[in-house]
Amino acid sequence: MKTIHASRVLTLIDGVVVKTSGRTITVKGDRGTLKRSFQHIKVEFTRLSEKKLKLDMWFASSKELACIRTVCSHITNMMNGVTKGYRYKMRSVYAHFPINCAITEGGTIIDIRNFLGEKFVRQVKMLSGVTVRPSDKQKDELILEGNDLELVSRSAALIQQSTTVKRKDIRKFLDGIYVSEKGNIVVDES
Repeated sequence: MKTIHASRVLTLIDGVVVKTSGRTITVKGDRGTLKRSFQHIKVEFTRLSEKKLKLDMWFASSKELACIRTVCSHITNMMNGVTKGYRYKMRSVYAHFPINCAITEGGTIIDIRNFLGEKFVRQVKMLSGVTVRPSDKQKDELILEGNDLELVSRSAALIQQSTTVKRKDIRKFLDGIYVSEKGNIVVDES
């Protein structure tokens, strides 16, 4: 059964400029600009005031209704990204052969060497807007930073997937690079 009308009001964060053009959202903040298209979802954006954005959906099934909350979450993540930024920390885990990570081209490419003693060099390119650097405080730790949550988390996933153990018992061979901490670059003082 279709629901005739469903809506949700999103409160915008201070210091962020949100522009709508059809189903495309552009968010500008202190750290930069993010743009995202929601053409694949039949949702209607209406500006109620300077700090309120209304999302409407007409004649939607139950699966399509779930998209309203998802779109709100995406816009909130974009607003948080351009104000606070996103930081993922990853740790190298190894039993015998130490994993060696070399970062090149200004933090956009990471070379992973000596994984399980293999001579093969795994090269992972960060997605656009994401930089990787080694941690100053912790040994065998990588820090990924960027404004777009999806690009930062997908870059972390690419690094983790490049170090999957093949043809061995994964319960015994736990070597790899795993996400250890997720957070923001600018931390709230509360």
